[in-house]
Amino acid sequence: MHSPVPPPPPSPPSRSPVLGAGIVCGCLALMLLVLVALRWSPLMSLDRTVADALHRRAVAEPGLVHINRILTDWVWDPWTMRVLIAVAVVMLWWRGARMLAGWVAATSLFATLLQQGLKSAVGRERPQWPNPVDSAHYAAFPSGHAMTAVVSCGLLLWLLHRHGVRRRVWHVALAVAWVSVIGVGVTRLYLGVHWMTDVLGGWLLGATVVAFSIAGFARYEGRQRVTLPQRS
Repeated sequence: MHSPVPPPPPSPPSRSPVLGAGIVCGCLALMLLVLVALRWSPLMSLDRTVADALHRRAVAEPGLVHINRILTDWVWDPWTMRVLIAVAVVMLWWRGARMLAGWVAATSLFATLLQQGLKSAVGRERPQWPNPVDSAHYAAFPSGHAMTAVVSCGLLLWLLHRHGVRRRVWHVALAVAWVSVIGVGVTRLYLGVHWMTDVLGGWLLGATVVAFSIAGFARYEGRQRVTLPQRS
């Protein structure tokens, strides 16, 4: 009798395109962070030009400034985004996906701590402008609004994709996410709270966190699928 041939050992998971995109965004964000920490940025002159132009436009259109303040302080506020993540975490926990719920919550918390840590470590002076533009002394790097929008929208889109929603719902959610992410950057620039470098850094860091989180959970699931048959 021939002895049964043992199954081949599982091959290690290959690098996913999501992880590759996260590495690229992370490298770009790190380069931008180093340049800002050294008080030199390739976008510095462009930052000043755009900020000056938007400031003159904002002074001439106070009504539009008021609309932007409502959007940035209520609709696209980081706490509004975090509430959406909290609702998703509660729903996942209630449906029994506790590991996934904890993973999403930990990703959102890590992104917040990362942004706040960098914000306290990196400061950069910019002109102090009168109303209606905010008169903060420093432009915080990275933009918390921009980073939180990317992290929250990215995680929510990932959860929708995992649960296989209808294509129409997916397209609507994708459109809302794009409008939110870009809209956050536009409103912060228009109000004079951030420079383009800060918004770009927030987008890149947010995309890095989301990409590594998605790739990490996929790797965890792959290992669970391999070990469960062996235990049985």
